[in-house]
Amino acid sequence: MAPERRPCPLTLLLPLVALALLAGAAAAKPTGQVTVFWGRNANEGTLREACDTGLYTTVVISFYSVFGHGRYWGDLSGHPLSAVGADIKHCQSKHILVLLSIGGNATSSDYSLPSSASAAAVADNLWNAHLGGRRKGVYRPFGDAAVDGIDFYIDRGSPDHYDELARHLDGYNRFYRGRKGVRLTATPRCGFPDKRLEKALRTGLFERVHVRFYGGGDKCSRTWDVAGAWEKWTAAYPKAQIYLGLAAAESGVPEGAKGTIAVYLKYLYYDVLPKVQKANNYGGVMVWDRFADKKTGYSGVVKGWA
Repeated sequence: MAPERRPCPLTLLLPLVALALLAGAAAAKPTGQVTVFWGRNANEGTLREACDTGLYTTVVISFYSVFGHGRYWGDLSGHPLSAVGADIKHCQSKHILVLLSIGGNATSSDYSLPSSASAAAVADNLWNAHLGGRRKGVYRPFGDAAVDGIDFYIDRGSPDHYDELARHLDGYNRFYRGRKGVRLTATPRCGFPDKRLEKALRTGLFERVHVRFYGGGDKCSRTWDVAGAWEKWTAAYPKAQIYLGLAAAESGVPEGAKGTIAVYLKYLYYDVLPKVQKANNYGGVMVWDRFADKKTGYSGVVKGWA
């Protein structure tokens, strides 16, 4: 299938692209790596369609949002689960990494880890329901497809025991030879440190951190705050690849959000990216989310700068 081509309703995008090309301003160290979150809106299209755009190097399925109290379930906002497994395999065949994100914006009662035993139980369920495990009697919503790893997007509840969950999940890598079958990433809020993920990140087991510079109500809600927060994240986790997390809107503000974060594209190109790409552990750009990206064409512009 040919990559998706859609007209971009953001009137400033094409003029900005033309201006950027004429100016010839070069980013410090682009990687071309673009991660997108998928699964939050049935109108965003299928996972296969997202992978066939050619825009993304990683797709994060969101969210596995019920866990920690003997119940395990995910919410893909109306997407039929029966098709997702084949789409995961299709994306992986195109060398696109597919992760499953746990947590999200569910109520605090939907997920938490009240004890060490619950951390072990959640790891066991993720392994047997979504990763390489195949224990009889454990329901696999995506069939025999296995995601490449787990992303921690913890926005509710206590920070307790997520470090233990990370260690349990990483422990399953003993079943693989020569590669990591369970890769760990995290998607914290931009204000450093993220109290809910701080202890988990201290384990050193997370190979990537997607820092969310969107959403409002944080300590880095203005364009000029980004560089300072970015320096803290990259310095704290030098062995991890740090991704700049942005909303797929020209203003940088997610649709319907009440925040004041506004990483406008011209500032992104001329100011923000040249600064963040100086970090040795700059990894790329993370985009929230596929539904907004499909409407705006944001990644089509940003991919060349990422």
